[in-house]
Amino acid sequence: MLRVAEKFSHSDTGRQRRANEDSFLERAPLFVVADGMGGAQAGEVASRIAVELFASGLAIDAAADPAQQLAERAVQANAEIYARAQDDAKHAGMGTTLTAAYVGSHEVSIAHVGDSRAYRFHDGKLERLTHDHSLVEELIRQGQLTAEEAEEHPQRSIITRALGPEPDVTVDTVTRDGLDGDIYLLCSDGLTSMVPEARIEEIIRDGSTLARAGRALIGAANAAGGRDNITVILFRLEELEGGARRPAKRSRSRRAKAAGSEDTPTITQPIPLSAQAVPDEMPGSGIAPQTLRDGYYTRPPRTPRSRRIAPRMPVVGSTRGGRAGRRLRVAAALLAVLAILATGFVLASQAVYFIGTNDSGQVTIYNGLPYSLPGGVHLYTEYFVSGVTVAELSSLERTRLFTNELRSQDAASNLVRQLELGEIQGQ
Repeated sequence: MLRVAEKFSHSDTGRQRRANEDSFLERAPLFVVADGMGGAQAGEVASRIAVELFASGLAIDAAADPAQQLAERAVQANAEIYARAQDDAKHAGMGTTLTAAYVGSHEVSIAHVGDSRAYRFHDGKLERLTHDHSLVEELIRQGQLTAEEAEEHPQRSIITRALGPEPDVTVDTVTRDGLDGDIYLLCSDGLTSMVPEARIEEIIRDGSTLARAGRALIGAANAAGGRDNITVILFRLEELEGGARRPAKRSRSRRAKAAGSEDTPTITQPIPLSAQAVPDEMPGSGIAPQTLRDGYYTRPPRTPRSRRIAPRMPVVGSTRGGRAGRRLRVAAALLAVLAILATGFVLASQAVYFIGTNDSGQVTIYNGLPYSLPGGVHLYTEYFVSGVTVAELSSLERTRLFTNELRSQDAASNLVRQLELGEIQGQ
């Protein structure tokens, strides 16, 4: 028989956002994280609707599948958010991610939509249990991007599935056998976009309590830049002695699509995190995959070679000055060549454009190349911001726009103009 022996939950606005659009619920055995999207506080509304629906009580039928019941509740939340958006113009296009976990007698069930995540920390290792419904995740699965490239991809914030934007939604579910001592992490992408999974694993392993680990995770995300709201839920399982334990069985995961108790829990509101612990040796924000990090591209220590010291020979007509002059001339020539190449590269990059989104989710034309250099130096600048948001796009429109294709200025502008006029859908 399982129970939640220890838990921690907190939501932080981050360093670059003025408002917190994350919502969460922490009421054992039910835990929920929702990350809203949409302007004019619509994201905050959407995430709150989702969490409040779960907070109204989840009466788990022991004879039914808990994961399926979580999925059905998520579908209900989708319908409510969609209906609210249709009735209120200022909330049009709003949506939210959702990751919910329920601790049963022998298993932990999870329902998931979007790019918030669920992890299990088992035997000192961190295992991701959910797959992001995002553009870069799809490109990784198709072999068009590596995981390292995805970390700095300009379209990494684009999600392909959420609660609210469409009348119907497919919910992914996963179930794991509950094991004594396992720790589960639910979090918004404000954590995972800032802190590598290897570092998350290390922080959880080193945390003497879940509260210390949770605050360290939030501190790490803020130390790396805190570009988004950060929500973290941690809970540790314990198996009660004397409880009948079901034989271990294979974990299962699937997608569930459905049409539409405990006491009512209280929703924990996000509050500022004071005196947050900032762990040492955190990588900075905006670091490209090519940068030295987590042991990549390290040079092995050199083994000293035995050598003989040649006897100093008498200098007759010393050539030191001549050699130094030749070295300076060679260095100057190399610098000149590099300068010419760099100038050509800059001029070439200014002639190309690509289509992505800005931090507000609006379709944006960028001038330059869709890459970033170490230290957060972008090879692109914002050229034009349209009035269309990602939440309004159909699957076909997303496929046409977000290919990372380099275009001419006219081609990019014409494509966005067609989008604004609603002409892409019919092509």
